[in-house]
Amino acid sequence: MNALKLRRVRVTRYVTPLREGGSMPALAEADDGFLYVLKFRGAGQGENALIAELIGGEIARRLGLRVPELVFADLDEAFGRTEPDEEIQDLLKFSTGLNLALHFLSGSITFDPAVSVVDEEMASKIVWLDCLLTNMDRTARNTNMLWWHKELWLIDHGASLYFHHSWHNWEDQAVKPFLLVKDHVLLRRAGRLEEMDALLKPLLTPEIIAGIVGLIPDEWLTGGTFDTPSAYRAAYVQFLTSRLAHSAVFVKAAIDARGTV
Repeated sequence: MNALKLRRVRVTRYVTPLREGGSMPALAEADDGFLYVLKFRGAGQGENALIAELIGGEIARRLGLRVPELVFADLDEAFGRTEPDEEIQDLLKFSTGLNLALHFLSGSITFDPAVSVVDEEMASKIVWLDCLLTNMDRTARNTNMLWWHKELWLIDHGASLYFHHSWHNWEDQAVKPFLLVKDHVLLRRAGRLEEMDALLKPLLTPEIIAGIVGLIPDEWLTGGTFDTPSAYRAAYVQFLTSRLAHSAVFVKAAIDARGTV
């Protein structure tokens, strides 16, 4: 049995769209009384973005990095009926059912690399994580990090694991360097990548990876690549465990890229 578990909430109020996100997430209230940033399965990248968000966020948490609580969020079909904005109405209609949400960090401030400095250990951990996940979306233009209560929090891992949008040569993709690390906002500060590789890899055992992947709901695992949700999960586990086994490849590429910034 999977020891990991996410809470499940029901969306009770659509508060406002967060239009700075490409997938148009929203601020919403749930039946537990808390506010969440709601990520919709009916958005452009569909369930794949939610899967990447889930896997990326829970791996980051396992590594000791701060990530807002992730919850499964049920959205009733009634929400789309009263929304006056047609674009949002369609988004809500196509997102009926199970979505993903992050606890809203009220009062948080977007990380600005021109103002704030992250120490070498933290920077190296985050760069290592994003190389593992092939997360292309932690750049100076869009850092996807927040300061909240004087602590650094990571958000929005939906652009990770981009191989799963086509599943083309996915086994080969697992062992390739992450060349987009050259644009990572923290690369210049990441001077302890080899040390972090030795520290972080043992934390992500095959059992831990399988437990995180096991959280993915069956209804998100569809398409023509594999026949069953179990086969999709096995592929995600294989990709991540293979990538971890070959982490020296992406660590070297990150160190080489750091030498050019």
